[in-house]
Amino acid sequence: MFDSRLYELERQGLLRNILSRSSPQGPRINMKGRLLINFSSNDYLGLSNHPLLKEAAIKALNEYGGGSGASRLLAGGTELHEMLEDKIARFKEGPSGLILNSGYTANVSCIPSLETQYIFSDELNHASIIDGCRLSRAKVYIYRHCDTGHLEELLYSVPGEGSKLIVTDSVFSMDGDIAPIKKLVALAERYNALLYIDDAHATGVLGKGRGSLRELGLSHRPFIIQMGTFSKALGSFGAYVVCEEPIKRWFINRARGFIYSTALPSSIIAMAYKAIEIVETTPSLIETLYLNKERLISILKKSGLEFRDSETPIIPVFFKDNEEVMRVSEKLLNEGIYAPAIRPPTVKMPRIRFTITAAHTEEDMELLERAINKL
Repeated sequence: MFDSRLYELERQGLLRNILSRSSPQGPRINMKGRLLINFSSNDYLGLSNHPLLKEAAIKALNEYGGGSGASRLLAGGTELHEMLEDKIARFKEGPSGLILNSGYTANVSCIPSLETQYIFSDELNHASIIDGCRLSRAKVYIYRHCDTGHLEELLYSVPGEGSKLIVTDSVFSMDGDIAPIKKLVALAERYNALLYIDDAHATGVLGKGRGSLRELGLSHRPFIIQMGTFSKALGSFGAYVVCEEPIKRWFINRARGFIYSTALPSSIIAMAYKAIEIVETTPSLIETLYLNKERLISILKKSGLEFRDSETPIIPVFFKDNEEVMRVSEKLLNEGIYAPAIRPPTVKMPRIRFTITAAHTEEDMELLERAINKL
């Protein structure tokens, strides 16, 4: 049965396979003995292999050991977990923070636990948000991508006394565009709704690293829940929510992914803490990230390829079908450029999603330009 299903995926150009590195994550990776320039990583600031993060992990490993052995509610966490929660709350300029084991875990745990009657979700939200909405018992309304007019129509259509939740990515991972957060804040306030912002691709990237609210000149509000990850620009692993203290306490008692998961190892927590310190004290990292992003935009403008000039380091280049995008990705690979094809059902329109990092060098960008010119 599964052989025939897999064959059908292959026939449609949708079959996926796991690829493994034999090197650290970074702008250059080794796969099967071949050195490739990596334009597919979410390690936006190049921190995942930073010596200070490794040093922090080793110190925590020596002090606290390896695995945590239990959930946070059964003393699986350490003082480092509490320190990171305080640190991320201050960094995100909110009242309190809570660590969860991944962004996916956070969304499928926290969204259902809020127990709202109505959820309003952007049509291009991440799969983890979609699954979180499905797991809730709420009536879910999908509004057109970044269309606040459509969202307001939906908000207006439901009973005023029902509890409401608006949920959105701040930076959409496949397109690189930014949600209309200011208008969403205004609508949440007007319709007495909670606003849940997935800041995974904005943390460390927007607002001097502090995320979408800071980028847009907004402050935390009691009805806002900021969720994000340590696994992208911060180069570590795990996720967080920043929210009001009573909401945090509710998550501790109701979010199943928090209650029933073994705590993250202290070595991972220490890396995340150190990464925040580096972002706070090294603004040149984000400056370099955006200089590299503008260099890619300049390359693509001369190429004739169809692309989105986004405001973030995520730049999608679009193709007409799966066959074409796979062919182009293979040609880039032959030139030493790792930029895999993104296909349905992840996206509707096939694309290569270039992600730029602060760690890409001038030589990396020149090699990419030569490879694109050969297309």
